[in-house]
Amino acid sequence: MEPILDVKNLRKLFDGTIAVKDISFSIQPGEIYGLLGPNGAGKTTTIQMLLGVLTPDSGSISIFGRDLQVEREHILSRMNFSSSYISMPFNLSVRENLNVFARLYSVSQPSQRITELLKLFDLDSYSKTLTGKLSSGQLTRLYLVKALINRPRLLLLDEPTASLDPDVADRTRTTLRELARDQGVTVLYTSHNMAEIELMCQRIAFLNHGRIEAEGRPAEIVKQYGRDNLEDLFLHIARRSEAEGEES
Repeated sequence: MEPILDVKNLRKLFDGTIAVKDISFSIQPGEIYGLLGPNGAGKTTTIQMLLGVLTPDSGSISIFGRDLQVEREHILSRMNFSSSYISMPFNLSVRENLNVFARLYSVSQPSQRITELLKLFDLDSYSKTLTGKLSSGQLTRLYLVKALINRPRLLLLDEPTASLDPDVADRTRTTLRELARDQGVTVLYTSHNMAEIELMCQRIAFLNHGRIEAEGRPAEIVKQYGRDNLEDLFLHIARRSEAEGEES
């Protein structure tokens, strides 16, 4: 089966410093794949290259079997991105903002699609509310609605449950798992919540100093490193990363 996302020998430098060091990984259709690592590990740079925001210095990115650098517009029309760190115009209402994105993606029956997603994420009563009036948790849900507006085949999700109440976070995880299982949506998932990663991801990759240190099923990697759980392993790698940074 051809992977939805295939990254080979990806490298990115900033002012002579290597931020991403020849990483390679692939994600299969309908798979939820975790990209983990301490701050500064290269996760954000990698995601920005996958979105075409940054151009790799070397290596290749194939999405849906197509070269991202050659067919960027076609590829981006079939994928989407959500992060608690992005923003929308605060002076537009929730529906007005979503209408803009629906038009950008040429969504058919946009009003119906927006209504459906607002209801799915319990935001239907905020349709006319100015985006700047939403709480941080409501904004996180709005960004997820935006990410699903075009019925993407590939989702890049950066901390998708940040600021959400536990019950809302649980419903959000259930929705994402159902999308992967029932509709074959492929997900690249980043989070600092290791319990969530273990629950959501079939496979994970640990980035450290721009390189992939370990890849595989969460339980297998934990066993390989002789740690108690994924949280323990994450802290181990983060502490070692800090120590390596101090030495350099």
